[in-house]
Amino acid sequence: MDPLEDVLSLIGATSRLSAALAAGGPWALRFDPPAGVKFNVVRRGTCWLRVDGVADPLRLREGDCFLLTRPVAFTLASDLELPAEPAGPRFAAAVDGVARAGAGDEVFLVGGAFTFSDRAQALLLDGLPPVIHVAAGTPEAAAVRRAVEEIDTELQRNAAGARLVAEHLAIVMLVRILRLYLAGEAGRTSSGWLAGLTDPTVATVLRRMHARPAHPWTVAELARTAAVARSTLAARFKQVVGQGPLEYLTAWRIELAADRIRRGDGTVATIARDVGYGSESAFSVAFKRTIGLSPRAYRAAAATARSD
Repeated sequence: MDPLEDVLSLIGATSRLSAALAAGGPWALRFDPPAGVKFNVVRRGTCWLRVDGVADPLRLREGDCFLLTRPVAFTLASDLELPAEPAGPRFAAAVDGVARAGAGDEVFLVGGAFTFSDRAQALLLDGLPPVIHVAAGTPEAAAVRRAVEEIDTELQRNAAGARLVAEHLAIVMLVRILRLYLAGEAGRTSSGWLAGLTDPTVATVLRRMHARPAHPWTVAELARTAAVARSTLAARFKQVVGQGPLEYLTAWRIELAADRIRRGDGTVATIARDVGYGSESAFSVAFKRTIGLSPRAYRAAAATARSD
């Protein structure tokens, strides 16, 4: 199994496209903290991006894309010295899916947001920097650029189902951006399970555990699958991921179980057995230690949330 695919499936990634932005002349817009992971693609022109809490602003050029992985405010502008007006009213007044700022349209951005389940922060977002910038001039960005062009084509065609197709293409773009991040220097020097996907030894072990999460893995057996010594694996996994391999396995089992409990898929006893626990009591202790609620209390909370 592919751990990245597993996690993206588990956190229920969906996308929603917002109005595009056309701007020209002097302009500056201040955006409230987004719900979910915000993305924008510069289809034409150049502008500046400044994100609260991030030291250096980014100069965005035609073909560039960025992801904001934290709910923080940000500014897009022709000049960051200009006073910024709230973006909300501009987008509320969008005509034919296009909001406008300044005078002219030499700058054009397409954007939207990805939303995830409640567990996304711990599973995916905590392993990412606040901003991921994909520069159009890099050879690695070609795959992302193709996805963006396909999104743009769908939106311009306005054919039946075009917006749905574009939103699915945005998920493809997200996967490609994450691949680029992992392949880049930042991905190789970061920590967490995402960083583990870039380490040959750790990645091998992650794939084994994701393929058979209920198997009674030991560090020794996992080390044999990666053709390294037990001590080497334990040290390397801890260094890269930030926890030991069996700690990670426990956390992943609990995530799989939590997903099934939210969906009402099976009894607690059945789910406990399916994710590798010999007894319901042992599973319940591990679940509460990780999630903060017993499996039954978690199921009741999920049912209440669905009915609201």
